[in-house]
Amino acid sequence: MAGKAAAPGTAVLLVTANVGSLFDDPENLQKNWLREFYQVVHAHRPHFLALHCQEFGGKNYEASMSHVDKFVKELLSSDAMKEYNRARVYLDENYKSQEHFTALGSFYFLHESLKNIYQFDFKAKKYKKVTGKEIYSDTLESTPMLEKEKFPQDYFPECKWSRKGFLRTRWCLADCAFDLVNIHLFHDASNLVAWETSPSVYSGTRHKALGYVLDRIIDQRFEKASYFVFGDFNFRLDSKSVVETLCTKATMQTVRAADTNEVVKLIFRESDNDRKVMLQLEKKLFDYVNQEVFRDDNGTALLEFDKELSVFKDRLYELDISFPPSYPYSEDCSQGRQYMNTRCPAWCDRVLMSPSAKELILRSESEEKVVTYDHIGPNVCMGDHKPVFLAFRIAPGAGRRCQRLEGTPGETPP
Repeated sequence: MAGKAAAPGTAVLLVTANVGSLFDDPENLQKNWLREFYQVVHAHRPHFLALHCQEFGGKNYEASMSHVDKFVKELLSSDAMKEYNRARVYLDENYKSQEHFTALGSFYFLHESLKNIYQFDFKAKKYKKVTGKEIYSDTLESTPMLEKEKFPQDYFPECKWSRKGFLRTRWCLADCAFDLVNIHLFHDASNLVAWETSPSVYSGTRHKALGYVLDRIIDQRFEKASYFVFGDFNFRLDSKSVVETLCTKATMQTVRAADTNEVVKLIFRESDNDRKVMLQLEKKLFDYVNQEVFRDDNGTALLEFDKELSVFKDRLYELDISFPPSYPYSEDCSQGRQYMNTRCPAWCDRVLMSPSAKELILRSESEEKVVTYDHIGPNVCMGDHKPVFLAFRIAPGAGRRCQRLEGTPGETPP
C-alpha cells in the first residue's frame, strides 16, 4: 500500500538522476542502481513518483538503444513497481537532430490507490485524465502533453554541440496543480578556466540558462502553477574560493605549454613539510590530497562555497542539504564512496521549487517528519552521479485547485 498510514495526504516522490554511466557500463551498474532506487520507493511508498533522468542513453545513444529499451521495460514491469498501474514515459531519442536532442528522460508512475489524476495538454490547454501506461519517444516536440526545449546555440557559443535543455509537464493531483521540470544545465569545461574568476564564466552561463527556463514556465501562455525543477543543474562550488581555502598555506607553481605558453597545470605545495603536493589542477584534473574533506559531516563545511542558487533566492527554494556532494563519483563498482579526481566534488543534482511549491510541502508538515531530501545509494556505485530525491506529502486542500479538467463542464469553481 502506498503512503505511510500515520500521515494523511498524498505521498509524492521526486527523483533526479544523471544516468549516463548506466548505459556506458550497463552490465555492472544498472542492477545496483535499480535495487537502490526500488529501496527508496519502498521506503517512502509514494502515490505519485516522478523520475527525471539526464544523459539518458549515455554518451552514444545509438549504440545504447538496446540497453535503453531494457531499462525502460524493467522499470515498467518490475515486481517492485507492480502497484503502479498507470505510467507516462517521455524519452528524447531524437539523437540525429543536433538542433533538438537533449537526452532527457522523464518517468511518471501513479499508484493504483490514486483515484483522480490529470495531466495538462499544452495544446488544448486543458487537463486530461491519466489512464494506462504510455511511452513517448523520438520527436517529443509534437507531443502536446509536454514542453521540451534545447537551449539556443548562443547560450554556449564556445561549444560545438551540447544536449542541454529542459522538459516540462503539468499535473493535477489531489486537486492541486503543479509543473515538473526536468533540466540539464551546462557543465564546467575546464577546471583551470573555472578557477580564474569568482564567480566563474560557467556559473554565468548556468545562471542565464536557468533564468531562461524560469521565465519560460511562468510566462503568459498558461495559467500559473507551483513548480518543481529537478535535474542536473551542474552547480559547482566557487572554485577560486575553494582552492584558496583548501590551500591556504600553499605555494602555487604554474606549468605552461612549451609551444603556446598556455597554462596547462597548477600545482599547490605545502610551504613546509617537504613541500608536499596538496592539489594538482588541470583542465580535467582536480587531485586533492585529502578526499575526506568532501565527505566529513556530508561536506557541510563546503556548503558556503555553493553559491549559484543564491541569485535565484526569490524564485527558487531548496530544503537544507544534508548529503555529500552528488558528483563526480568513481564509476568503479568497488568504490561506491570514492570521488573521481576529475572535478571538485559538488552538489550538481538538486530538487528546487517555487515559493508556492514550498508552501505546498511545508504546509503538509506535521509533528511526524514527512519531508525528506537526500541522495540514493550512499555506499553503492551508482555511476558518476548519485541520484537525489525529495519525498513529501500534499495535504488535502493544500494547493490551488485545478482548472479545466477533462469531463467537467467549463472550469472548476475556485
